[in-house]
Amino acid sequence: MPAAAERRERGRSLRSVLGRVDQGEWRPADDRPDPLLMLDRINKQRLRELVPIKMGRMAASPFGFLRGSAGLMAQDLAEWPTTGLDVQMCGDAHVGNLGAFAAPDGHLVFDLNDFDESMPGPWEWDVKRLATSLVLAGRIGGESESCCRGAVCSFVREYRTAMGLFADLSVFELAKYEIRRRSQIPLVRAVLSQAERATREHLLDKLTEKKDGHRHFRIAPPLLRHVSRQVARDVVASLRDYRETLGADRQLVFDAYRPAAVAFKVAGTGSVALRNYVILCLGRTIDDAVFLQVKEAQDACAAAYLANMSVPANQGRRVAEGQHRMQTVSDPLLGWTTIGARHFLVRQLADHKAKIDAAQLHGDTLAEYASVCGRVLAKGHARTGDPLALAAYCGRSEKLDKAIAKFAFAYADQTTKDHERLIRAIRRGRVKAVMNV
Repeated sequence: MPAAAERRERGRSLRSVLGRVDQGEWRPADDRPDPLLMLDRINKQRLRELVPIKMGRMAASPFGFLRGSAGLMAQDLAEWPTTGLDVQMCGDAHVGNLGAFAAPDGHLVFDLNDFDESMPGPWEWDVKRLATSLVLAGRIGGESESCCRGAVCSFVREYRTAMGLFADLSVFELAKYEIRRRSQIPLVRAVLSQAERATREHLLDKLTEKKDGHRHFRIAPPLLRHVSRQVARDVVASLRDYRETLGADRQLVFDAYRPAAVAFKVAGTGSVALRNYVILCLGRTIDDAVFLQVKEAQDACAAAYLANMSVPANQGRRVAEGQHRMQTVSDPLLGWTTIGARHFLVRQLADHKAKIDAAQLHGDTLAEYASVCGRVLAKGHARTGDPLALAAYCGRSEKLDKAIAKFAFAYADQTTKDHERLIRAIRRGRVKAVMNV
């Protein structure tokens, strides 16, 4: 491994390859495709009857459009140069993809919590996507442009500062670093409290009901619906291969539960219309339950633009490994499987999980939360990239902060235009959308 001084020098030298100020440059390519045509190509790989729900959620706001168009942004980012410093990307970094969840020992952690698009790639792509989401979230809350710009600068400043801190930690210290309940950010504390209330018992009451001495899902179409007996058999059968992806200690826990019911669940925005099954697993009693989510995993949206990056053949494994790499602690039942030719991620559905509502991000909370985003994202990148080179490139001045803010506003404006195009297409009947579902 090169000496620390060499790694830092490498990072500084990359400023001559791509200056920090130049990170702010972006404009749509002259041959940029119609974003609706690109979304239509993506949606052809999904369950057609559920696509209108996805389009309705994207139509709700420009932020909703951003959430459902990670592939479009990956294409736009691929048109522009990067430093060449690669990390494990979240791939879909935005303010709604951070939240709270329970560690194996029960304590609550705040971290990135969605890795469907995770793969190795440029650190800048995550930073620019999350920065853009801060602008769009701030606009939802009615914040001024100066407030949104300040939030982005706070985000990048904390990313730089935290990267410098992580560069000085030992590998073991960095591996243990986490944000816990002691956070001073009110919104983070509120989300942690929300997660604390989201117990298995709460989820059991919410999703199931007792009938004739058995537990059944509370079916609520179209968001939670029955599956055919054959689909249920296939989903349960896939657990055999999933079990082999768990360590021996996790297998011991998994083996103590038995599948009792299977349903189909719609969740998220970008994930809508993918195959997403939930399995009620019961232990010693009908009140001793674990919910497993068997979620379809397709190719990462950035894969087409990062062909030189190596990822596992099973896309569920890609997602699971990305999560393990970026999170300090991960779901102990995280694994993967296949059903037919399709790849799936398997995890607990919601064991003490909670996340941010973008509408909550206004006033001082926006800037404070932006700082948390910076530290969380820097931790994930430092764990999987070279924190010394990254810290050296980012530097101590505000050049990168201002540049990323410039990019974020340019791309937020483009996203707003794309959103308006979607709204017009819905009104003209070109795109079918189901709203408020």
